[in-house]
This record gives sequence, structure tokens and C-alpha cells, in this order.
Amino acid sequence: MSVGAELLNAPFPQMVKNLGVGIAEAQFALDQVSIKITQLMAGKKLDNKGDIVEDPNSYVQLKDGGTKYSMLALGFTPTFYQFVDTTIELKMSVSMSRSEETSAEVKVKALFVASVNASYSQKYQYSVEGSSLMRTKLVTVPAPAMLEERIRADLGAPTTT
Repeated sequence: MSVGAELLNAPFPQMVKNLGVGIAEAQFALDQVSIKITQLMAGKKLDNKGDIVEDPNSYVQLKDGGTKYSMLALGFTPTFYQFVDTTIELKMSVSMSRSEETSAEVKVKALFVASVNASYSQKYQYSVEGSSLMRTKLVTVPAPAMLEERIRADLGAPTTT
């Protein structure tokens, strides 16, 4: 099933919940990658046991025989990303029918919502192009201030107060 069909076939509150949870999980994964990059920039890596250890290959040496520096020590900073704007746009066909039963004097009203898929499109000559759209904007943000302070402290650089 395509993402568009999943969006259109879900109740709206569930769709909003799934979108929010999905963004939160994606944000968490992005943050974990940025932390891993920070560790690599500090000259560290994960060993086979999952422990953080020194990685001599990740240091930069500016001249032969010179001092080796981590990327953090040279002023590089890791990039962090953040979702700032997300939009869901849905187009669907809505029809309403009314039927009356005279013997019981009962009036029944029903609201039918049909997702726009290939079958619906062919049957009712409805264009499915752009029938659902999810768009999100991802921007870079500065590293957290506390992280930068801890990096400065670990590198022996003066901290700001």
C-alpha cells in the first residue's frame, strides 16, 4: 500500500498522531546521528563491544611530525537538524445520501468518504494526481549550548559564562 493510500485510509486523529510520532522518532534518530558525528569529530569511535574508544585515524595532522588534532579541537562543530514545519494535504471525495423508510418513519442520513485511488479515479474520472501530500521542512540548527560548553571544557578551552 502506498503512503498516500495509508494517509487517506486512516482516521484523521490517527493520521495526525502517526505523523507526530513519526517526526519525533525521526528527530531522535537525527539527534543520535549528530551525537555520533560529535564523537567521531572528537577522535572517538565505537568498538565491537559498543564502547567508545580512541580512533587514531580520525585526528588531523597539519604538518609532518606535528601535533595531531581532533576536528573539534580545530573548531569544527557537528551539524544538528530539526523539523520546523510539516504539512499534510488531503483531497478526497465526499458524498452524502439520504434514505427514508415510510413505514417506520425513520430517516437515515449517511456520510460516505472515499479515498482517491486508481479504482476510484477510473470509475468517477477523478484525477488522483496530488490527491495526498505530506511535506516537511528540515533545517540545520546550532549545536546545543550545553554541548558546546562541555566540548570546550573537555578541550581545556575557556568557557563562556
